[in-house]
Amino acid sequence: MEEAEELCDAKTKEEVAFEAADLIYFAMTKAVSAGVSLADIERSLDAKSVKVKRRQGDAKGQWAAKEGITNGTNGVRAEEAKEVLKEAASVPKAPSDPAGTKDGRITMKRIDATATSSSEIQAALQRPSQKSTDFIMGIVNPIIKSVREGGDKALLSYTHKFEKATSLTSPVLKAPFPQSLMNLPAETIEAIDISFENIRKFHTAQREEKPLRVETMPGIVCSRFARPIERVGLYVPGGTAVLPSTALMLGVPAMVAGCKTIVLASPPRADGSITPEIVYVAHKVGAQSIVLAGGAQAVAAMAYGTESVPKVDKILGPGNQFVTAAKMFVSNDTNAGVSIDMPAGPSEVLVIADKDANPAFVASDLLSQAEHGVDSQVILIAIDLSEQQLQAIENEVHEQAIALPRVDIVRGAIAHSVTLVVKTVEEAMRLSNDYAPEHLILQVKDAEKLVEQVENAGSVFIGEWTPESVGDYSAGVNHSLRKFTLHFLSNETS
Repeated sequence: MEEAEELCDAKTKEEVAFEAADLIYFAMTKAVSAGVSLADIERSLDAKSVKVKRRQGDAKGQWAAKEGITNGTNGVRAEEAKEVLKEAASVPKAPSDPAGTKDGRITMKRIDATATSSSEIQAALQRPSQKSTDFIMGIVNPIIKSVREGGDKALLSYTHKFEKATSLTSPVLKAPFPQSLMNLPAETIEAIDISFENIRKFHTAQREEKPLRVETMPGIVCSRFARPIERVGLYVPGGTAVLPSTALMLGVPAMVAGCKTIVLASPPRADGSITPEIVYVAHKVGAQSIVLAGGAQAVAAMAYGTESVPKVDKILGPGNQFVTAAKMFVSNDTNAGVSIDMPAGPSEVLVIADKDANPAFVASDLLSQAEHGVDSQVILIAIDLSEQQLQAIENEVHEQAIALPRVDIVRGAIAHSVTLVVKTVEEAMRLSNDYAPEHLILQVKDAEKLVEQVENAGSVFIGEWTPESVGDYSAGVNHSLRKFTLHFLSNETS
């Protein structure tokens, strides 16, 4: 049924051809195993072509029950599950889908926090990924089992299936990487090199922390010191965007720490190639190989190892909900013997803005994360803004969003994003600390004075001249390992 559903979902001529071939392949395999010939199938097709009476639409009760479909009011369950899975895979919204819009404009839902119960606010702030765990694990578990048992063959088959890269004959690209795979414009190389050096400087400074030695009582000395993890697997997403920044944020710390084996994993393009930016970063950080796969299958390959993929000791890096679920699964499997950085959720940002905030800057920071995926979430906490000021921000969100090439992804994120209107700075900080955002942007007067009130946040960006994108790319701090440290960017560092 999975192949049939994928054929139904196919849109382009190439996708329909690929999925139809997939379905026919499995159908013929079943036919051959049952001793059915093409002549038998042709006779059945002839009979079907002249039939007048057909079975009722509810005749396939066993399949419907399995999918959670009934003829009653619960008949939408399977369709709802399908939408949840599309969101988890960050499938862009169709142009005809009104998600994230109101009266034809891309608009965030607005809530007056002063007149709304705390339970309603909590419901509005619920992360999208919290709604789909059961569905995701049901898909991830068989993939992990298949790769663990089937090795390279299974891994390659999933790359053929999900990335459509049917020309690939090996799931791994090994170092040294050919120069032909790293041909980049000079300005791109310069940008990556600058980011590389800034990230290296910051993480080198972190490494130089002195070992801890404490004499807890006479003759008893307790110490703490760090050693590099020998083998690390770094997951770099690539389904809907090129992310060399993530490769840098993961690869440079691994290099600085002195990890002996660095393995990157990233989904290839449909033609089997991988973006040259990723290959160039892998070259600079001394990666041993690049696994040409994404999703749960890439995580499984690094966790258990295959004929071509070395088993690693720790897997790090962000990804969609399938990647996160797979990381959680393997980290809890004692047979895998692998740890993870954290079960990271989809990208999110919370912007606190007052009357001094620039509407265009506020909108830009919101959209910087909304374009990551349809399961991303962006929150604006507006402090005592007038209707005119709120409308100015909403106008900027719409105008900037429609100019983005990823607008159909943005609309998906905006559909479950919200503006909370509050009266005081204290109320804004309370809501922010309760939410504990991945990125916190302080676009308020005297922003640095507000830092003391920050209790829960992954990274904090202080002032209007510190855009979120600076920290996520080139400042030197880390957008993937932020849970290990709270860092601040002031106007001077931008």
